[in-house]
Amino acid sequence: MTRILMVCLGNICRSPLAHGILESKLPADKFIVDSAGTGDYHIGKAPDHRSIATAKAKGLDISNQKCRQFDVSDFDNFDIIYVMDQSNYEDVVKLARDKEDIAKVKLILQNSQSSTLKEVPDPYWGNAQDFEEVYNLLDDACEKIAIHLNR
Repeated sequence: MTRILMVCLGNICRSPLAHGILESKLPADKFIVDSAGTGDYHIGKAPDHRSIATAKAKGLDISNQKCRQFDVSDFDNFDIIYVMDQSNYEDVVKLARDKEDIAKVKLILQNSQSSTLKEVPDPYWGNAQDFEEVYNLLDDACEKIAIHLNR
């Protein structure tokens, strides 16, 4: 069983979308996908209503996810940790105990050839179109990840 963690700042916008998208592309009997935030702002809350609505419009239900904060134990519990941007990468790597922990952390867009962006923009202060754009970036990235993992 391969365990994958998606990480953003608050665990209410980007990482819940990435969690739901990747989970929908992988067989549940071989993969576990979860999400977390580097900040503690929204612990125990559902994802942002705009993330829920964007996912729902694409046929995904992420409304049952609950926000949680990234913890050092996540290095033990997950095989791959995808972060949404450089700031979250640095926050997660600061908690790493060794090179093996660091090796698990990757920018989710680092191998995306369809986007010039290397970071997923935070749509929190934006509008529905910003959430749609983030969804599309993540969908593309997760499709490539799923193809790679299902080999």
